[in-house]
Amino acid sequence: MNSKPVLDVKDVPQPLQWLTLSLQHLFAMFGATILVPYLVGLSPAIALISSGLGTIAFLIITKFQVPAYLGSSFAFIAPIIAAKAAGGPGAAMVGTFMAGMVYGIVALAIKKSGYRWIMRLLPPIVVGPVIIVIGLALSGTAVNMAMNNPDGKYSLLHFSVALVTLAATIIFSIYAKGTLSLIPILAGIVIGYLYALAVGVVDFTAVKKADWFEKPDFILPFVDYDVEFSLKLMLLMVPVAVVTLSEHIGHQLVLGKVVGKDYIKEPGLHRSILGDGMATMISALIGGPPKTTYGENIGVLAITRVYSVFVLFGAAVLAILFGFVGKITSLISSIPTPVMGGVSILLFGIIASSGLRMLVDSKIDFGDKRNLVISSVILVVGIGGAFIKVSEEFQIQGMALAAICGVVLNLILPGRKEEDSSLFEPEHKKKTEDVA
Repeated sequence: MNSKPVLDVKDVPQPLQWLTLSLQHLFAMFGATILVPYLVGLSPAIALISSGLGTIAFLIITKFQVPAYLGSSFAFIAPIIAAKAAGGPGAAMVGTFMAGMVYGIVALAIKKSGYRWIMRLLPPIVVGPVIIVIGLALSGTAVNMAMNNPDGKYSLLHFSVALVTLAATIIFSIYAKGTLSLIPILAGIVIGYLYALAVGVVDFTAVKKADWFEKPDFILPFVDYDVEFSLKLMLLMVPVAVVTLSEHIGHQLVLGKVVGKDYIKEPGLHRSILGDGMATMISALIGGPPKTTYGENIGVLAITRVYSVFVLFGAAVLAILFGFVGKITSLISSIPTPVMGGVSILLFGIIASSGLRMLVDSKIDFGDKRNLVISSVILVVGIGGAFIKVSEEFQIQGMALAAICGVVLNLILPGRKEEDSSLFEPEHKKKTEDVA
């Protein structure tokens, strides 16, 4: 991680090198970014465009110091589906905008009072189980997508497509080397698509009819829907936003170690959180899903040692251009549901496992009854789908209720420990202190 960079943060690559490196980042985020809108019924083209616009906004807000790409967030899949069911796509967009506003409020609070309070509010014993809930609560969706035909009935043929896709994704995840190891989702989708094509479950009608250049299906406020902020939407989206803030901090810490800079202090955690929130709000204004920094693209940085923000900017521009290519977006839409189901089985499991990994890495002691109580309540409330119904219009349910329960229990139960202060220190400083 401390090796000399091939291109540092402010280095400008040569034109052909620039294009190649930017395409590499585009492919790294492509599979996961288009999967989210596919699952929640939004436009993949808008997801690409909003990811590009969001990344550019993030780079500007962080003063072109943080080489990060922002793609679609998996954490918000269930809340978006619930919001759409309650009030249509417009409600989902309003909820997404509210989630972005939470990031802005937290960024302002961090600017004024520092960042340690958020780690006291959201320690691993709260965030880990909530992330597990986010993954496992979606497991039924993945399995149904994998096993059923378009009519919703069990089909061994369609299930075989999902299993081939899953197997290919696993093989690429475990055995692929270099940059190819960073795009197992995309590779799995391609293999699954080719198998689906061979067994005759792909429909090319829309691809043939599509033009090369097409205007995407934007969902615009005051044009396609009336903007109404409600407590119900806030309770659907805000608790998830609070949890994903912890994920954002983790990404910034990892990215800082990869690049060799302390991004928590400069340009500051408040700037990166604001950039993430602004990207989410921009996405909401045009009909896209919430945004988050992507581990896949951090992986590309670590392997290539190309940290140039110009490369990330180039990837963002390419994503925007791809969103206007009708043939590409129609081809994405032609991907059979079981292909996405096969990928989702692994992805949703990985989300849940990442929550488990957070607990392991943080050395959470489950011999401590306090930790056992907090995690147990979060898991059962979240996965079991518990809800508090105040009226027909107002209820706190599932993931939101689980997150709230976790935060409250962590604050009121005795024996709460302070966060590890060394977590925020630059790697070189910690090594110096260890030697001393």
